[in-house]
Amino acid sequence: MKNRIDMRIGVLAVQGAFIEHEKILEKLGVDCVEIRQKEQLENIDGIILPGGESTVQGKLLRALGMLEPLTEMIKNGLPVLATCAGLILLSEQLENDTTSHIATLPVVVRRNAYGRQLGSFNTRHDMKDIKDFPMVFIRAPYIVAASDDTDVLATVDDHIVAVRHNNQIGLSFHPELTDDTRIHEQFIRLASS
Repeated sequence: MKNRIDMRIGVLAVQGAFIEHEKILEKLGVDCVEIRQKEQLENIDGIILPGGESTVQGKLLRALGMLEPLTEMIKNGLPVLATCAGLILLSEQLENDTTSHIATLPVVVRRNAYGRQLGSFNTRHDMKDIKDFPMVFIRAPYIVAASDDTDVLATVDDHIVAVRHNNQIGLSFHPELTDDTRIHEQFIRLASS
């Protein structure tokens, strides 16, 4: 285990693959807190929005009174790493759905863009400053359009699968399902700056 890093990262834990993110944070020496109630949003240095079912997560964020405060925190600069369903929650617009949730990331996302479970796949691609990253796509979305001030970090088969806009990193894939911690390390650097 690495030395402890003096920061606290929240992981949205209402549904989805949050435990895998927690394990990586622990491996990197970062304290994390599972976010299940509005009060748990206090005193965090960043938040991870995990994969899972975006519709369920969005409904739970609303029902638990977390959607508005979380949206404001992100608008005010809280660093966020959003993977798969988290990307859908964060996106300003969905191409094939009129629903929006947090809507702070200026991108248009296509849900289930690679098809259902059978359309899941693994690949390796460069991601801007990270070379040869293992990418796990499970019923993944991809980004069909991004604002001019959004930095495209990675594409796969001419589809945008990773972006950064200021304090927000959005990924179509699941870095937490690999042994490669480089994206989480990058997010920790963002949260500590």
